[in-house]
Amino acid sequence: MKLFNKTHLILSSITFTILFLMNYLGSDASDRISRALLNAVAGVVGLSIGMFILYKNKDDKNPPDRFD
Repeated sequence: MKLFNKTHLILSSITFTILFLMNYLGSDASDRISRALLNAVAGVVGLSIGMFILYKNKDDKNPPDRFD
């Protein structure tokens, strides 16, 4: 899966929205919007890194020779 294709952008926007709303609505701190934005962006970055690691060898034409 390539980063920033249609599926990745849809998944990232859904993740951002859910994380932002959970943090914004569930907090009564004075800086809740900045905390919610920071958590939502960190969640999307973590999702992107995880998807990159998961799918980086999906279409590999030359797998290792002695793979169990």
